[in-house]
Amino acid sequence: MRRLIALCLLALTLPLGVAGAARAEKIGAPARSSQTASAENFGLAPRSPKADVYILSFGLWGPQSVFESEARGAASILESKFGSKGRSIVRSNTKRRGSATPATLMAASQAVGRVLDPDKDVALLVLTSHGGPAGVGLVTPRDERVVTPRDVGRLLDATGAKYRVLIVSACYSGIFADKLADPNTLVITAASADRSSFGCRDGAAWTYFGDAFFNKSLRTATTLDAAFEKARGLVTQREIREGFEPSNPQIAGGARVLEVLANR
Repeated sequence: MRRLIALCLLALTLPLGVAGAARAEKIGAPARSSQTASAENFGLAPRSPKADVYILSFGLWGPQSVFESEARGAASILESKFGSKGRSIVRSNTKRRGSATPATLMAASQAVGRVLDPDKDVALLVLTSHGGPAGVGLVTPRDERVVTPRDVGRLLDATGAKYRVLIVSACYSGIFADKLADPNTLVITAASADRSSFGCRDGAAWTYFGDAFFNKSLRTATTLDAAFEKARGLVTQREIREGFEPSNPQIAGGARVLEVLANR
């Protein structure tokens, strides 16, 4: 148990100035790797006559494979749920590869913005990583940084979408709900702003929240908010059973987004 808690709190060291080779690179600002990222062919399918859901799913913490696995699994389930085959971008960092850099995250968001209908379609962003009070960790073999709510707001804005969904699986991720939720932006988080979440183990397929929300609830629930309510119960039961303080997952905002998704 102590080891799991220690792993989830590792991201707290990032705001203290852990240096990386490209630490000056910021989301939404020009970067040394931006030309490579912007030139990448993300291969998104064109929009359809109905309201489409475009999915961005990023596993940010490279040293542990659970985040890559969760980003891929979440995107697959969301694609199936919303009929979004060909309309998703999945990138993850690993122990050897940095595929979810700040430049790539922004380029992917901008790629979505070039194809969706900004007044009709939905942009759905998934982030899975370790987290701390200031944001979530982004760790590649060459870089370590914190992705803040302001950074994530820039990514959402870059899609151009009026209707947005943000799902963050990380410790302390409730800070994103506090900062970004509004009637057009639904925010779902694995924990409140002052709690850890659990299951961030190298080699695992899912974190506790990812398993409860994506793997066990979203497959059968009719709506995102219904899936969240089921997942919150499942993850809380598991945490109590295993002796953890409940992570207190959060949902906020998104009333208009839920209407758009229900009527598509």
